[in-house]
Amino acid sequence: MDLSPDAWRKLHEVSTASLTSELLKLGFRNTFLAGITPLRPDRRLVGYAFTLRYVPAREDLDFQVEYDNWTNPQRVAVETIGPDQVLVIDARGQLGAASLGHILATRLMVRGAAGLVTDGALRDSPAIATLDFPSYAAGAHGTTSSVLHHPADFGLPIGCGGVLVEPGDVLVGDAEGVVVIPAHVAEDVAARTRERDQLESWLQHRVAGGASIRGTYPPDDETRAQYRRDTGRD
Repeated sequence: MDLSPDAWRKLHEVSTASLTSELLKLGFRNTFLAGITPLRPDRRLVGYAFTLRYVPAREDLDFQVEYDNWTNPQRVAVETIGPDQVLVIDARGQLGAASLGHILATRLMVRGAAGLVTDGALRDSPAIATLDFPSYAAGAHGTTSSVLHHPADFGLPIGCGGVLVEPGDVLVGDAEGVVVIPAHVAEDVAARTRERDQLESWLQHRVAGGASIRGTYPPDDETRAQYRRDTGRD
């Protein structure tokens, strides 16, 4: 289910911290990808999950340097992903070899993908960081993926950074990291979180101006009334 243009815009503006809070209110406790950080903290990520799963490599199947672009699931995934989709890689949190490199990241960008997320390492990470393309990883490693990873399949539920990711889930990334939003609640969460960010920005200014957190954070009825007056919501 595609997001409305309004929700899409809001998710480009809200913080991952606020998203986790609103998701928690809806009962989703585990949504932030642990240990995964941006190569480009200045670039926002919003897109739909396109999943790729790695399993441990085995000598009779892997240790390749040249890959078959027609049969290798990693390469097929790169040539299948569409606009506004994020390639999300389940690398089992293993950092002993790369899970993707600069040329494939460039191909994803040219195909219109929204970004790249892996709980493993990226190869050529300094070069990937020069692309105008949101990329998130748990580390960097110069060795090709087949030393450690066997690409098993794509387009199925995976785990990434300790979080379940289903195809079509909405990923939002900022300078802090990446949140996974279940697709069926993404529209509602976008609206809730935009309002939370606006309120918390106002509260931050109050606290910076000397207000106690008591009655301010969380806001009591009087503080909420003042917020509505100050922002013209009355």
